[in-house]
Amino acid sequence: MDVRAPVRRWRNAGKPQRSEVYLRWSLYFMALLQPLVVLLSLAGAVGIGLSGEVPALLLALCCAVTWLSVRAFSAAVDHYLGRPGDIDRRLTVLATAALGAVWAAALLCLRTGSTSDADATSLAAIVAGCLLVLWFGPVSVARPLRSVVVQGLLGLALLAPPLLLAGGDLATTLGILTGLSLILPALGASCRSFAWLLGVVWELDAAREAQSRLAVAEERLRFSRDLHDVMGRNLTTIALKSELAVQLARRGRPEAADQMTEVQRIAQESHREVRDLVRGYRTADLNAEVIGARAVLRAAGVECEIDLGEEAGDLSGPVQSVLGWVLREATTNVLRHSEAGCCRVRLRVDDGRAVLELENDGVPSPATAPAHRSNGTGLHGLRERLAAHGGELDLPAAAAGSFLLRASVPLAAGPTVLEHTPR
Repeated sequence: MDVRAPVRRWRNAGKPQRSEVYLRWSLYFMALLQPLVVLLSLAGAVGIGLSGEVPALLLALCCAVTWLSVRAFSAAVDHYLGRPGDIDRRLTVLATAALGAVWAAALLCLRTGSTSDADATSLAAIVAGCLLVLWFGPVSVARPLRSVVVQGLLGLALLAPPLLLAGGDLATTLGILTGLSLILPALGASCRSFAWLLGVVWELDAAREAQSRLAVAEERLRFSRDLHDVMGRNLTTIALKSELAVQLARRGRPEAADQMTEVQRIAQESHREVRDLVRGYRTADLNAEVIGARAVLRAAGVECEIDLGEEAGDLSGPVQSVLGWVLREATTNVLRHSEAGCCRVRLRVDDGRAVLELENDGVPSPATAPAHRSNGTGLHGLRERLAAHGGELDLPAAAAGSFLLRASVPLAAGPTVLEHTPR
């Protein structure tokens, strides 16, 4: 059994998954505190004469209801987030168990015969209060506000008979219920706020994913619009002139050859325009990519340090273009495959080559480092682009939890090589 598996899963989880684990266990911890409170109360009760099997039975009752409460908390959070689950059954089982445990605790405290009525009432009130907390927490998460208020008042009302049975007078019982009525709203608000915060985290993650999809769709629409504007008129002209040439050829008119010559010219012009459109679409300007990378990374909460030095303005167009593509792809990888908090970009000229380095932290774990260093589609495409210019892409070893990408390209890279970049 790999004991490091939970740690690896935690490191590989995204921010929403980590937030959910943290907030869920905050609720679970609230439930798990109740047996400790009962245990401390029982320790004091033993000191005043409570003995026998009563403490063990009371603690067992509280632990059993705690286990049901944790399961109900889990189902309540799923219900709040709109996930399928059996919340009604779990809350019903929890309510029945909690009420039965309250009556059992009252009877046990009443029949000990070794404590005073005040001590028995106090111990029963503590146990009943803990059991009420264990039940009310999941209810406050899963039910609407009006239902939570009604059920909370009903739960307080159902506590009165067992507290009176445990030896408490009416004034003492009312005082206990009044104190619990002040605690329950704070408890419900805390539990509900944890669930609300978790819902906000998932909504933000979904909004970020939707924004990415919309950006891709918008870029596709822009490209299709540009392609339509370039090719629509030319293709219509080619169709009309081809039809005219057919009609002239059928009549034996020599002008048909002139029309076909015109069709050939328009086709060649269309080919040139499409090539220019694709080249413009695939061209990346280094300065523009720097501005975009800084804006995108900072929007994602990643501190960005970019140092292009004084050499950036002296680089040729093809060199700037290919390094711009490297920066674009590397920035995408930082957002997709890491939980980076800081990203550093450096450009330098060394021995007749422009060298661009990008380093980021937040690599999930050493176990996933090979996946980042594999020949994925994005990195494979960058290698092809750099190779077409005589450049290289290297992924040298970095510090633990960091990822380093280094791209180098000769300063004398020709501007015509970009047209033959394999895709």
